[in-house]
Amino acid sequence: MSYTNGLDKPTDYFNTVLYTANNGTLNVTGVGFQPDWVWIKGRSYVVHSNMYDVVRGVQKDLLSGSTNAETSSGELTAFNSDGFTVVDSGTDRANYLTNTHVSWNWKAGTSFTNDASSTGIGTIDSTGSVNQDAGFSICSYTGTGSAGTIKHGLNSTPSAIILKNRIDGSVFWYVYHKSLGNNSEMYLNATDAAPGSTGAWNTTSPTSSVFSVGSHGGTNASGQGIIAYCFAEKQGYSKFGSYTANNNSDGAYIHLGFKPALFICKKSSGTETWYMNDNKRSSFNPTKAELYASENQAEGTGNARIDLLSNGVKMRTDNGGYNTGSETYIYMAFAEQPFVTSTGVPATAR
Repeated sequence: MSYTNGLDKPTDYFNTVLYTANNGTLNVTGVGFQPDWVWIKGRSYVVHSNMYDVVRGVQKDLLSGSTNAETSSGELTAFNSDGFTVVDSGTDRANYLTNTHVSWNWKAGTSFTNDASSTGIGTIDSTGSVNQDAGFSICSYTGTGSAGTIKHGLNSTPSAIILKNRIDGSVFWYVYHKSLGNNSEMYLNATDAAPGSTGAWNTTSPTSSVFSVGSHGGTNASGQGIIAYCFAEKQGYSKFGSYTANNNSDGAYIHLGFKPALFICKKSSGTETWYMNDNKRSSFNPTKAELYASENQAEGTGNARIDLLSNGVKMRTDNGGYNTGSETYIYMAFAEQPFVTSTGVPATAR
């Protein structure tokens, strides 16, 4: 099995870095590239996770577990060649006292601007940053209030989109996932099951050039700025799918085709939070260190949850967040290493 475009080394495009705050100015290093989207969560204290990206700019943060509008007083002050800089500015989310933190870092890197009326691509203008090799883009646009389409820059069809109205502090985060289809969505800041159609995606699936939005305020409010993080599945690097629970500690196995670095799952058939497991906070199986995208809780470390394998994920619990009853779950996963590289190097078990 061969992987192209440099995806033999997924850590060129995604990497998890742990750090301890110093309550002053801190240069976090070890990412391995200049990150373009940084998702930070305090581990040892109760706090919302917060997101920064190069398209919106430094200090502009959004909270994954809240409907809050974007603020301009965030604690990330620079994107650097091997990481980022955080300060203590009073928000207490990225560099608070001497608490431990985790950062999940993605690389985009190529800027784009799309004047829809000139290019004929989409109907709503967009700007952003994209990495087509890794299938990731950051896309910014201003809503029109009328159904339309937006260029995402990927040159391949998105499997997942995480989107937030930056201005309206009452509007949820919207998540498109290919396993749910174009007439439903999940809410990153909430525990809700997947609802019926709200018109968020205009009942239209993304294409290799654009994604669609209806007149919904969460995805296309007139005159309001919106940010979208778009992901196309790439063999050996990322996978987006669903699985059915078996309600057993000898749980469901999810084949990914790579050794996962980050695994995010959410029960879509019922109420439950978003669970996040990575290869740095738990260095051996089964993983016990879990965080919650939709909650402002500290890291949970009590119980065995999942095994991160050389080619996928194995559930080790009947916990409701992962593997209860015969419920349906969606997931997003990013690789540490392909199962087998183009030169025949196999991934090793933990």
